[in-house]
Parts: sequence; C-alpha cells; structure tokens
Amino acid sequence: MKKMRDDQFAEGVKRSLYAVTTRLEQDETKYFLEEDLQQMDAQFYPHTNADGSVSLSYKFNTSEGINYDLTLKGNNDRKSTNRSMSDLMRGKYLYQKGLLDEVILNIINQSSNRPISERADSTEVTDYLRSELDNNGLALPFELAVVNRVGGIVYKSAQYHPTLKDENSMFVQRLFPNDPKNKTYYLKVYFPTKSDYIFDSIRFMIPSFIFTFILLVTFICTIILAFRQKKLTEMKNDFINNMTHEFKTPISTISLAAQMLNDNAVLKSPTMLTHISTVINDETKRLRFQVEKVLQMSMFDRQKATLRLQDVDANVLIANITTTFKLKVEKYGGKIEAVLGAQESTVRVDEMHFTNVIFNLLDNAVKYRREEVPLRLIVSTRDITQHGEERIEITIHDNGIGMKREDLKKIFEKFYRVSTGNRHDVKGFGLGLAYVKKMVGELGGDISVESELNAGTKFIITLPITKN
Repeated sequence: MKKMRDDQFAEGVKRSLYAVTTRLEQDETKYFLEEDLQQMDAQFYPHTNADGSVSLSYKFNTSEGINYDLTLKGNNDRKSTNRSMSDLMRGKYLYQKGLLDEVILNIINQSSNRPISERADSTEVTDYLRSELDNNGLALPFELAVVNRVGGIVYKSAQYHPTLKDENSMFVQRLFPNDPKNKTYYLKVYFPTKSDYIFDSIRFMIPSFIFTFILLVTFICTIILAFRQKKLTEMKNDFINNMTHEFKTPISTISLAAQMLNDNAVLKSPTMLTHISTVINDETKRLRFQVEKVLQMSMFDRQKATLRLQDVDANVLIANITTTFKLKVEKYGGKIEAVLGAQESTVRVDEMHFTNVIFNLLDNAVKYRREEVPLRLIVSTRDITQHGEERIEITIHDNGIGMKREDLKKIFEKFYRVSTGNRHDVKGFGLGLAYVKKMVGELGGDISVESELNAGTKFIITLPITKN
C-alpha cells in the first residue's frame, strides 16, 4: 500500500510538472505573438490629407526580405471610410495568418536568447505548480528551484534546503525541451512533508492491521491450545490404560486368593494358608502404593503437601536403600554399587519422600534395562559447589536402554512415558519422574538427566547440605 501511494504521488507530481512547463511554453508563444501584433499595429496608421481625404499607410516585409510601403486614399465619407477600414483590418489579419510560420520560426530562434528568469518567472512558476498540484489532489507544501544543466541554481524558494533524504524523493522536469542543450534548464521540486502525507493516506490501515494481528494471534493460540489439549487427552488416556493394568493385576491376584480361601483343602494346609495371606498382603500393599502415588501428585498440584523435614546423613540413607534394593537387582542378574564419596553429607529432607525419590530412580533403571546386557547400577555421592553454595551431588547411573534426545525434555512431565519404554512387561502411570522432579524441587534441590540411546542413563540430583 505504501509503495502504491508513493507511485500515485510521483505520477501526480510528474503530471503537474509537465503541465507547468506546457503553460510556460504557451506564455512564451503568447509573448511573441503579442509583440508581433504590436509591431504590425505600429506599421499600420491612418492619415488625413489637406483636401480632406483619408489615406492609410502600411509598411511590411515579405518572406523574401523585400520592403513595401502601401498607401490607400479615400474621401472622408464616414460610411465609405468604415467600410474601407473593415476591409483593411480583414486584410491585415489575413496577412498576419500568413505570417504565423515566420512567428513560430522567430520563437524557435529567439526564445532561448531571453533570460530564463523572464521566460519562467518565479512567481508564475510557483502559482502554476500550486494550481496543478491542487488539481491533482496534492495539497501539500513544496520547495522548488530552477537550475542550469550543470546544477547551478538560477533561483529558488526561501526554504529550499534539500537534505539527503529529500534528494531521494526529488522531482525534476526539463523546462522548454526545444531549447539547445547548452541552454537547458530544469525545475527541481521536493516536498518536506511527503512522508507525513503518505502516512496519513495509509493510516486507515493501522486499525485493520492491529485487528488482523489480534485475529492471527488468537488463531495461533487456539491451534496451540487445541494441540496441547489433544496431547493431554492422549496422555490421560494412556494414564487410564496404564492405571487399569496396574490395578487389574493385584485385584485379580487378591480375587483369586479369596476364591482359594473358600477351598476346604487350602484351609486345612497351614503352609498354603500362610502363602495365600502373604500374597494378599503383598498385593494389597502394591495396590495401596499405586493409589498413594496418584494421591501424592494430586496433593502436589494443589500445593497441599506436608513435609516433615529433618537432618539425615545422605550417605547412610543411600547405603541402606542400595542394600535393600540389592536383592531385586541380583534377581535379574545385575549388580548395584554404591560409591559414597561425599565428606559433607548431612541434608535437611523428608526422609520418607527422599527414600521414595531414590527408589523410583532405581526402579526405573531395573524396568528399562537391556535384556542382552547384565544390569549395572552405580549410586554415588560427592561434594560440589554450585552457585556459590556447598551441595551434595547424588548420581544414579545405569547401562539400560537409554532415551532419545527429544525425550529428555519431557520425561519429567506428568503422564509422559518414553516411547521405547512402552513395552508389554513395563507398566506405570507416567507419574514416577514427575513425582521425583516435584519432590526434589520441594526439598530445595535440582535434578537433571543425561542419556544416550542403548548406552544408559544418568540422573544427577543436587541438594543443599547442612553442616553439623
């Protein structure tokens, strides 16, 4: 739109400048015609003779350069005189019509000899240009100058001081195109308020642009929200499916154990009875643990979690956890190793939640192990300084299936499960790592992850230490 307005403006100015030069040429033609007529009138004059008669004398030159004197005599009769005068005037203008070619030739030969200030008077040029610009709908102030062929200024308007910006929008029109090249002059015009004029002409588009921009932003936000809602719906559906599988197994086991208790043979066998009660107890604990995980995430979302903070030795607590977890790792032919190198290992945490965090990470390492490679788990601690604060770093490193780079940014989101981990023998809600992330943050720590596909994963937890 701005370019179109610029083009329209330039076209209107060019038409105006062309019209100004045309009017100047017409004025010059009029000037020579009037001068010629005055000369003709000076050569034609009446005279009264001594006898009362009237004679008319007329001097003229032919196109061949021959001079003639013509005298017409007549009586003083008014009617006759008037008729003779009319005839003579008619003959005079018929003759002048014949001399038009000579007049035009004189204009061509003599016009360029007149000073440009007379041929293109500054006041007339300004008035003509103002009139033509108004006719083209360009009612804005302008500055002008008339310059010769080498750029020398003949005259200019009072405020004609073009800057580099004005030079880029300068309009130039040649005056009197039929003049010889060595006597060529140009009319230069620029408009100091052109930018404001163009802006005012397209200002009506600003509300439309703003409204369009708002619509575009609204549309993009709607699309983003729609995709996000779709993603949440898919994640919730996965959560419901996983939860159904997680609950289905212990419920089925408890139901089967309850049916077995109705068998009299089972009731008569203390060993079988003890086994069944143990199964029911274990499955009940498992079911309760899954329910608690869901409730814990719900509490954290509502920020109603209550932490019982106390000072504990992280090295001792981790050593106990690895000892407890050792049997589960060895069950799959793996090995777990604790490298507790932290000298300052006292941290202020909720012991139960901190234990659950470590258990969750160890449990994931077992779930997502590689079948063809013996599982190897390393849990280590060391002292570090982070952001000018002394901290303990807890690292849990495994040699499992690992994760893709794009999965690392999402694994701490609720309900998100890594695609390579959605195997038939691995169940879960996608809440474990979300719980870990939330809990570490509540304890004032940070957690990060490094992983490489088919090479293993390393979780790094840093917590502020409490010096004893």
